[in-house]
Amino acid sequence: MRPPRHLLCTRGFFVHMWRLQLMQSCIRTLAPASDEMASRPRAKVEDSAWVADVEKALTAGDLSAEVALWRWHAIYRVPACIKDLNRKAYQPQVLSLGPFHHGEPHLLPMDLHKRRSLLHLLRRARKPLSEFVAAVAGVAEQLEGAYQGLVDDWRCKEEAEMRERFVELMVTDGCFLLEVMRTASGWEVNDYAPNDPVFSSHGLLYTVPYIRRDMIIIENQLPLLVLDKLLAVETGKDGQNEDLINRMVLRFLSPAAWPPVTGIGLALHPLDILRRSLLYGPTQTAPPAPPHHSAPDDIIRSAEELYEAGIRFKRSQTSSLLDISFRRGVLRLPAIMVDDTTEYMFLNLMAFERLHAGAGNEVTAYVFFIDNMIDTAADVALLTCRRVVHNTVGSDKAVAKLFNGMSRDVVLEPHSALDDVHRQVNAYCRKRWNRWRANLVHTYFRSPWSFLSLAAAVFLLGMTVMQTVYTVLQFYQDATTT
Repeated sequence: MRPPRHLLCTRGFFVHMWRLQLMQSCIRTLAPASDEMASRPRAKVEDSAWVADVEKALTAGDLSAEVALWRWHAIYRVPACIKDLNRKAYQPQVLSLGPFHHGEPHLLPMDLHKRRSLLHLLRRARKPLSEFVAAVAGVAEQLEGAYQGLVDDWRCKEEAEMRERFVELMVTDGCFLLEVMRTASGWEVNDYAPNDPVFSSHGLLYTVPYIRRDMIIIENQLPLLVLDKLLAVETGKDGQNEDLINRMVLRFLSPAAWPPVTGIGLALHPLDILRRSLLYGPTQTAPPAPPHHSAPDDIIRSAEELYEAGIRFKRSQTSSLLDISFRRGVLRLPAIMVDDTTEYMFLNLMAFERLHAGAGNEVTAYVFFIDNMIDTAADVALLTCRRVVHNTVGSDKAVAKLFNGMSRDVVLEPHSALDDVHRQVNAYCRKRWNRWRANLVHTYFRSPWSFLSLAAAVFLLGMTVMQTVYTVLQFYQDATTT
């Protein structure tokens, strides 16, 4: 039986009141706990050392320490995104220079020869080692700053101990470089044994080429300031060895480099002076482009496509990578020697331009330009025939593969050094008359026999036309007489 209506209303009222009391008690119980929880994180945040450091940096507002952090940076570790494309190109094989690769197991055998070279130099210089150490220690802070982010394993707990190890490494590596370069250049260094594995004619033939290759690796650089300080102690002439050091390093890395780079001050390291020598000389570029053509509209065509469009290739008068010009259908390019070290050299030069602020992008622009021109072995054969490429690595296909692999993930600045030449070449190729004329020349003027065939065809055509005209005139003349 259903209960009366007034009893249902009374029971519902009591149930509702019970629920309100229960909710109020829960709120009173949870309120202190919530207040405590809200206060706990605030206390932890106020005591955080990280927050204190950030607030201290904000109040200081001085960027001098930040600028000083990388003002001397010149030698860098290659990021993984670049190194993974070709790890062998950034890894020294026989010699470590500087702290980045010092102590690696496969490079330890050369450390014995480093110590021997130090002893030989000290005997000939007749100067105590303490003078050389003091000279290098005077610029130790600048030398340490040249290496971007020395690894933690190299740094010791004691600052003095780390500085001593670093100065020892700089002096030893610097003396070794001086001895190797002097021996290779024919310097009067005759206190080494005839069968010396490094400083003999046998060593120059079989060991020094690997040393030369390791000297162009960006992670394996030694600041030339070290050589300057060592020579200042040895010769007694301070501040007068900059051009001598530049010439010595360049002659060792690139014996065929001419003219030498002078009057530029002391270079940063061997890779820097090599880059300067490759860009040394006149720069021939086209006039500035119109405002509406501020950048090239498409990539440059391959050498064969340019040849089919009527462009001829000639060798530039200098060896500067920037001596590239285009005028009246002639593209002038500097001659390049392609050998076993070409890939390593360009990859490390491009990495240096990418990592060193203010270095420019001239080498990167050249590699990008040449890579667009070389797609297949036929392009290499064409440039070899025009004496632009000197191939010493073997097949033309290997050269094409080499250049095609160097421009992967290349970052080119918006205004490249070769944009004007690029733009003029593309404008020339877009004109149909140039392609038609080139097709005529390539088809009928490729050889004397083709020219004779064309001349004979033109002569026969002319004779046929003359005979036709004569026949028509004779017909009309007979018709008028009759």
